[in-house]
Amino acid sequence: MSKIFTATGTDGQWSVLTDSIASTNLGILIPNQTLTFAQSQYELGVQAWRIQSATTLQVTRYGLGVLEGQECFMTSQIQPVGVRPDDIISSYSKPQATGTDCNVIAWISGTKGFELYECTATNDTAKPMTTVINGQTLGDNAFNSTIQRIWVQAQDGASVDKIEFFDEMGGCVSTIQGGERGATASSQSNMFNLYAYNLAIPVGKGWTVKVTCNNNL
Repeated sequence: MSKIFTATGTDGQWSVLTDSIASTNLGILIPNQTLTFAQSQYELGVQAWRIQSATTLQVTRYGLGVLEGQECFMTSQIQPVGVRPDDIISSYSKPQATGTDCNVIAWISGTKGFELYECTATNDTAKPMTTVINGQTLGDNAFNSTIQRIWVQAQDGASVDKIEFFDEMGGCVSTIQGGERGATASSQSNMFNLYAYNLAIPVGKGWTVKVTCNNNL
């Protein structure tokens, strides 16, 4: 069984998706069912999605969207999760920036949980990323935790040169290189420009995470 959920998103805000037939939330439509894959598409820019309890706000699954027409079922499988009666699906999107600017989002997860970060980067310039909620830096949001995984998505047509973690003194602790995504020769994914896992980066107060991109359009 599969269902289609849609929403007209507002840039820079979480939007709730409802069933395309009955305009019903996920938990009301298929309570107690098990989800094994999720495919999320957007028109242009960047997009993240999450499955969340409308009551407790607990997020059980999350991921990144794919430009419309570039989705792949094989890469859309998720760890099986049961649908609770109050579950909803929501998405967060940013538009296509112009000129030398580039919108970027990243899911960063670790021992304290996970959070969506964002920034509008400028070509070949390291730009700090902050949380979508409350605009916190990495050191404020993930203080005294260990980063284990990061997914980075730059807007369509852009490339991610690298992600860097800096300590409170401005010293670079870790550098992870990225690349392109989508229908380009060097792309490894339609979903992310950089995906790093099995990390063990301890986060202290005053730490930041910065992204360097290039808008190739």
